[in-house]
Amino acid sequence: MAFTGLSSTMAFAADLYVRNGGTGGAFSTVSAAISAALDGDRIIIQPKTNGDPYIENLTINKSLTFVSETNYSRYFIKGTLTITPAAGRVVTISNLSSGNYTINDITASGATTGGRTTINLLNCDLNNVYTNQANITTNISGCTVRGVLNFSHGRATANKAQYLSVYSLVPDTSIAASDVEVYGNIVDNVLSYTQTSYNFKFHNNFCARIAIQAIKTDSFNEIINNTVNNPNPSDVAPFYISSNNNGNAGTIVIMNNAASFAVGQTNACIQNQSNNANVIASYNVFTNPFVTQGNMTQSNNSGSVNMNFNNTTYTLTGMNENAGNPDVKYTDLDLTRNDAGHYGGSNSWANYWPANVGNRPQVNYLVTPRTISSGTLNISGSGFSK
Repeated sequence: MAFTGLSSTMAFAADLYVRNGGTGGAFSTVSAAISAALDGDRIIIQPKTNGDPYIENLTINKSLTFVSETNYSRYFIKGTLTITPAAGRVVTISNLSSGNYTINDITASGATTGGRTTINLLNCDLNNVYTNQANITTNISGCTVRGVLNFSHGRATANKAQYLSVYSLVPDTSIAASDVEVYGNIVDNVLSYTQTSYNFKFHNNFCARIAIQAIKTDSFNEIINNTVNNPNPSDVAPFYISSNNNGNAGTIVIMNNAASFAVGQTNACIQNQSNNANVIASYNVFTNPFVTQGNMTQSNNSGSVNMNFNNTTYTLTGMNENAGNPDVKYTDLDLTRNDAGHYGGSNSWANYWPANVGNRPQVNYLVTPRTISSGTLNISGSGFSK
């Protein structure tokens, strides 16, 4: 009797299908499926023939998962997609294509109160992402973002975006347990950070500049094993810490990076305009003469190094090899000394790219410690199917 009573109160998630014309008893629109769904349901969308879109604007106000009915194929939704935040709400969107329409964005409609909203975006082709509201975690992996990827907290791995910005002017009130992690992304322009609630880790990205506008008080932050290449003259250095830092004191480690840039208004490789940020720069290599501006602790940095950068194939060759920190915890995947740049270390570019080899599932996160002093070795990772 106790088992029967317990079972009768359990809720089971359902699969709701969306197909062109509502064939087979399916819904004909995604909006209708959302209206009929309950929290925890999965909406399975059939890609239309010839790549035709479902033309509708969507509001997601429940915890739902959206996937393609056809493996390795994206469904096309031509319209805006707005997520309504709520404490405990989890929205997962996989294999969505927004098409080349600049008005079709993914947007969080506001901040979350009394908890956090989680948004997962996997293997999508998008225009802009604006989920930089307070108390929202965005985990995005394997996506192409034609414009701006703008979020306030979460993990971004193996995405290609024009701009990637971790940005929030309003401090979180329901603090997440994890840091902000940005690993293995292609950013055509600036990778930036303006967030006062979390530590950040920028590892193994390929971009044109890294700009830090605001940090958390007493935070410890990492800019490690990135490749920065900017052939266009700029008004600031390729590694830039702004004076507009909200007065917050914290540490920023800049290590094992490889960079080349066209000299603009400054010839500095690293520029610290903050009076409060403690910048520690080591084992970075530049094709430019090594020049710094502002206060920082420096060691083992090199300038006028012979390296070749390719912004089309996202490759780097030359004297960055074995130029990173020799400590064993920074060793490359083959256990040789760290290669400065995006292929070096445990979070190597090779973990994430190429993004689609033989339509196999994609690794999107790895934690692989190099040494064990005592206790248990913990290795964790995650991935997703397409």
